Amino acid sequence: MTGGGKSRSGLRGRLAGPVLTVWAKHDGDSDGWLPLWRHMEDSAAVAGLLWDTWLPASVRKLIASALPGGEQDARRLAVWLAGAHDIGKATPAFACQVDQLADLMREQGLEMRSARAIGPDRRMAPHGLAGQALLGEWLKERHGWTVKQTGQVSVVVGGHHGVPPEHGQIAALHKHGHLLRTPGPSRAAWRRVQEELLDACADEYGVRDRLDVWRSVKLPQSVQVLFTALVIVADWVASNADLFPYFPQDVARSSEERVAAAWRGLDLPAPWCPDEPTGDAQELFAARFGLPPGARVRPVQEAAVELARAMEDPGLMVIEAPMGEGKTEAALAVAEIFAARSGAGGVFFALPTMATGNAMFPRLLDWLERLPAAEDARYSVLLAHSKAALNEDFAELMRESGHRIVAVDADAPEEPWWRPSHTTRSAPAELVAHAWLRGRKKAMLSSFVAGTIDQLLFAGLKSRHLAMRHLAVAGKVVVIDEAHAYDTYMSVYLDRVLSWLGAYRVPVVVLSATLPAGRRRELVEAYAGGKAVAAASAADFEAVGSAGAYPLLTAVTPGGEPVLRSPEASARATDVVLERIDDDLEVLVGRLAAELDGGGCALVVRNTVRRVLETAQALRARFADEHVTVAHSCFIDVDRAAKDADLLKRFGPPGKAEDRPTGPHIVVASQVAEQSLDVDFDLLVTDLCPVDLLLQRMGRLHRHQRGEGQHERPEGLRRARCLVTGVDWKAEVPAPVRGSVAVYGSYALLRSAAALLPHFEKGQSRPVRLPEDISPLVQTAYSDGHAGPKSWSPAMAEAFERYERHCADQAERAAVFRLEEAGRAGTPLFGWVAAGVGDADDTRTGRAQVRDSRESLEVVVVQQRTDGSLTTVPWLAQDRHGNRLAGLELPRDQPPPLRTARAAATCGLRLPIQFSYADVMDRAIAELEELYVPAWQVKDSHWLAGQLILPLDEDCQTRLAGFRLRYSHSDGLEVIRAEGQEGKAARSG
Repeated sequence: MTGGGKSRSGLRGRLAGPVLTVWAKHDGDSDGWLPLWRHMEDSAAVAGLLWDTWLPASVRKLIASALPGGEQDARRLAVWLAGAHDIGKATPAFACQVDQLADLMREQGLEMRSARAIGPDRRMAPHGLAGQALLGEWLKERHGWTVKQTGQVSVVVGGHHGVPPEHGQIAALHKHGHLLRTPGPSRAAWRRVQEELLDACADEYGVRDRLDVWRSVKLPQSVQVLFTALVIVADWVASNADLFPYFPQDVARSSEERVAAAWRGLDLPAPWCPDEPTGDAQELFAARFGLPPGARVRPVQEAAVELARAMEDPGLMVIEAPMGEGKTEAALAVAEIFAARSGAGGVFFALPTMATGNAMFPRLLDWLERLPAAEDARYSVLLAHSKAALNEDFAELMRESGHRIVAVDADAPEEPWWRPSHTTRSAPAELVAHAWLRGRKKAMLSSFVAGTIDQLLFAGLKSRHLAMRHLAVAGKVVVIDEAHAYDTYMSVYLDRVLSWLGAYRVPVVVLSATLPAGRRRELVEAYAGGKAVAAASAADFEAVGSAGAYPLLTAVTPGGEPVLRSPEASARATDVVLERIDDDLEVLVGRLAAELDGGGCALVVRNTVRRVLETAQALRARFADEHVTVAHSCFIDVDRAAKDADLLKRFGPPGKAEDRPTGPHIVVASQVAEQSLDVDFDLLVTDLCPVDLLLQRMGRLHRHQRGEGQHERPEGLRRARCLVTGVDWKAEVPAPVRGSVAVYGSYALLRSAAALLPHFEKGQSRPVRLPEDISPLVQTAYSDGHAGPKSWSPAMAEAFERYERHCADQAERAAVFRLEEAGRAGTPLFGWVAAGVGDADDTRTGRAQVRDSRESLEVVVVQQRTDGSLTTVPWLAQDRHGNRLAGLELPRDQPPPLRTARAAATCGLRLPIQFSYADVMDRAIAELEELYVPAWQVKDSHWLAGQLILPLDEDCQTRLAGFRLRYSHSDGLEVIRAEGQEGKAARSG
């Protein structure tokens, strides 16, 4: 029983005797199996096809630049490594696992003890590590390579299950040679089989005559990572039994027929290959974004296009411009130019939150529809965040694709049965349809991705299969939106990721309306690389950190010197009068009653959910419920989406919004109002916050022109005014409320107050002029210089000390699992992700790790009737097809129907920070697991499997971990401290 086909060409034609019995795959259910030579040949063929038809040109170019024979050498090395990747299976430590297949090998003289007899020592020789050792030995003994020279190539084999081996593992294996070859008479037979396979691969894939040349090559670590990722992908595809059936089911075809059929079945979309767009910026924007008649491209957009074309090579471009200036469109236009010039095969648009990701996704789809493309072109598209499958636009794409191919890491250890209390893997309801590019570890390989910044930051987190994340970004243009929104902790990860993106020569576009100059310099230096910063004149990078022009474009290539451009601001401008008001609800209610006496729409932004709810309650007592709307982060997903849609419908741009209130109306919101929503209010009231965020909030004030001189607004609200509260202004030094300090810290709030002080003191005679004052305010607030009156100095100094300690603590904690910078060329990737987070990248643990947030609990909210039965919540609207979703029965003895389960899953809710403290979280999980439904923990129930279920009674209330919870469709979740509970500061967004 050797396995074969009707052809004896290829790898099989170079082999004979015992080597044909060495096995690679076994299916315990069908007893099917796959010889090692067959899997090696399948993997090599797939690697060649991936290289030729799927890998973006930019990735091929980068790899080719490291080898003397260019792309031909690069392809040969990739195919050969994919062919040889499982050589470690030709060892006793692996082969002993299936008795009947081991017996066939023993009959051919390949003796081995049983798995039981070898015992736990077998774990010292996982087949990846064993393969690394065998390949390294073969290169040394047969081709004269040194240990260091072999490592940069053999580590690809060692790391093909996601974790490059560590030095300690390599040393331990050397002390247990019996795991690689059985001692005694059969030792020579084992060596002969291993060498025969490696010799055959070298000859079949054309590398034997290149090995002497490659011996002097020093592969950059970035290239080692990309080879590893390509081998992983090839292995995963070739391990898919749907595509590559096991023997004896598939013995009647030639190797070529087998591979061709599998490739047709896989049907991977090719990468994007755009031509560089011609014409000027006006023509480009008209074609890609459907500009209305008479609309002109804005100066910053035009300048960004010109700079993208003028740069010597695509690199990093930072676009700083006011809110509403079309930075998103500028980024997409630059991305198209960068992709055409670099060979990038897609775009990843990284945004701060799921809400901003959801808002961006349809815009990305619209842009893709307008791109020039061949008639049969197909693009793989992904919405990348943990609730993506609940997004209707993305769900529709998944339904339309209808392509079901499951490909997994078939040789990875089986994961144990999972309960919600486990933190090291993601819940199945993180969803993912079963097409090949939709698994958690493969999804980012899609060509076009809109997702949360976490998905980019994970590329800087030591975790299993990190090479796959690097391959995913290495072939794209990366756009980072709202760059000002990331704190010190996240910035530690972002800077490290940027350094790797520079190493991969990935084009990057960074967007911000309010970026501190010091942070701008850090971003540019991280991407350019330490050597570039050291080589360039200090003045070049100092200019980046001191530039005060606004709008501003900054560009740099990997290893290059920065370039600055200062386009004109557009003619759009708004003067905002600032005023301080007391932090007193009676004062606020009275002031709004006076301001809105003639009608008008006001936005009140609070820094915590608690303040949102208290404010809304007070306002409703004066204005009635129908005149007050609440928006914050503690709504179930479906309600949050409906809130955003309703706000856009009523308060969006002229011509798009419907039903804008004619009488007085007040929206009371948390930080959710700062980003993504194109809403427009007549008056703004806000808690004091860092000045960049305050400017973002001002971007919702008089955002659009409503008649000449704003005459369509109520007469008393035709001048933009912002009332700032949340502070005891009468104190000698302004004293922000406790909740604001818990969220932002005293120092950022005091610096903000100091920067705004001239505008407060001079009122109407010195309004904040947007966009003219944006950069001066941000730079003043974030500079190192003195700020505020002398009487503030002691309080400012004390706050600064706390801030410095906090930043140092953030940086230190972030560094624990942060990836190192790329090492010197030729240094093997051994230990690349050592001491990392394992498989916990895209899980609640991983997301907490890259965001410096405590682990949060997410639940699915259902209703529990008095008889104990469960239903979906009673206020859900019908779906787009008119199907009822409210009050649907959720049976406990079987998986709910698909539509019912999905309706329940749309009611996900992230519990607030009170439940993120370890003792409270443990108690909450224990209580929630009392409603653990075994019938839902199956593959057919992927919407609910593994989810924590929070049942509300028929009054929409419950108790959890000592807190009373109350939920309403209008106000979201309210957490009421039970007796004896101590207060904990909460950040809400």
